[in-house]
Amino acid sequence: MRKKVAFYTLGCKLNFSETSTIARNFKDEGFNRVDFSEKADIYVINTCSVTENADKRFKTIVKQAQKANPDAFVAAVGCYAQLKPQELADVNGVDLVLGATEKFKITDYINDLSKNDFGEVHSCEIEEADFYVGSYSIGDRTRAFLKVQDGCDYKCTYCTIPLARGISRSDTMESVLKNAKEIAKQNIKEIVLTGVNIGDYGKGEFGNKKHEHTFLDLVTELDKVDGIERLRISSIEPNLLKNETIDLVSKSRAFVPHFHIPLQSGSNDILKKMKRRYMRELYVDRVAKIKQVMPHACIGVDVIVGFPGETDEHFLETYNFLNELDISYLHVFTYSERDNTEAAEMDNVVPKNIRSKRSKMLRGLSVKKRRAFYESQTGTTRTVLFESENKEGYIQGFTENYVKVKAPWNPELVNTLHKVKLTKIDDDGLVRIDIVNHVMEVN
Repeated sequence: MRKKVAFYTLGCKLNFSETSTIARNFKDEGFNRVDFSEKADIYVINTCSVTENADKRFKTIVKQAQKANPDAFVAAVGCYAQLKPQELADVNGVDLVLGATEKFKITDYINDLSKNDFGEVHSCEIEEADFYVGSYSIGDRTRAFLKVQDGCDYKCTYCTIPLARGISRSDTMESVLKNAKEIAKQNIKEIVLTGVNIGDYGKGEFGNKKHEHTFLDLVTELDKVDGIERLRISSIEPNLLKNETIDLVSKSRAFVPHFHIPLQSGSNDILKKMKRRYMRELYVDRVAKIKQVMPHACIGVDVIVGFPGETDEHFLETYNFLNELDISYLHVFTYSERDNTEAAEMDNVVPKNIRSKRSKMLRGLSVKKRRAFYESQTGTTRTVLFESENKEGYIQGFTENYVKVKAPWNPELVNTLHKVKLTKIDDDGLVRIDIVNHVMEVN
């Protein structure tokens, strides 16, 4: 009997790409992958440390595994496992905790899958996480997450990622292109580039700090890969998003007009306290450049509310800044204190009820911004990549510029690209479409 393994991933697209690679390692060792809700011999939880909620959810997920199979072996990997390995090892039911350098060697640490009396920890000093392990996800037939970079050399005062993932380092150009070609052979239509700080691509490519290639070099070469219909940049720092990259996307064969650019605050005072590497004026310039060459581009924004020292005036500065900016949606994060960060020691802590109120206000603004963007796109003709799920009789998909659309369910549309006319916005906020014509045949 082949042993069964199940995975649960918390956090970002980068974690999903790494879980997929770890899962392929298990397959190579003779394991069958099953859904996390099913009975398995081993459950692997890939953890996140970015938000407080991700920490709290870990115990709940362990209980889910124990409910499915009380005798199963439970392993924790990922960022939280690197930052607080003993805390995870002390959770009832956890047998193994692996840090940043060990997680890709998990099958080496698994012997007979017998339950341990205590959680066993293998976690390196983060300075040892100075080598690169490539990964990509191919679990979803319509898109894949391709990791191109890991770690970060920035010193943002609220962030634990450098402590969890180590220094900035990159995959080699040769390896990225090889992985992209492997993905293309799987009949996957879209690749999303992921990493911790992908605009820093090239640093550490061959184990040194020198940039052998730049992010512009990377996107230029990826644009030439046959078989990939769409390439999407997941998230890029505003100071690393250069005019040349924006121009390339605007003329690209495959890169889509969609940018996700972290802002974090619309107040220069708060940006300085956060030790961000730009001021709001640069952000305005980046948005203006994108809209100049791609008026239909979708622009998403990360923003943190309730950072220490954020007064009502600072928050209103952020709110008004975003309200006036030509952006499409927000990802709103309520600030939470993280151990071993500068911000956790700062004075003028914002009460949690105030953080919650500000978060709610910005989420409301995001709904308004997204609807306004969708309205600006109605009546236009776009290309949609349809997904695989039947949601209450509808099939959904995304246009190249990230408008989420729906049409009556038709299984023949799954994983196909179609020219569509965006007709009207429905009550659930999605845009209904009329299919104009088929873009490409299903392979």
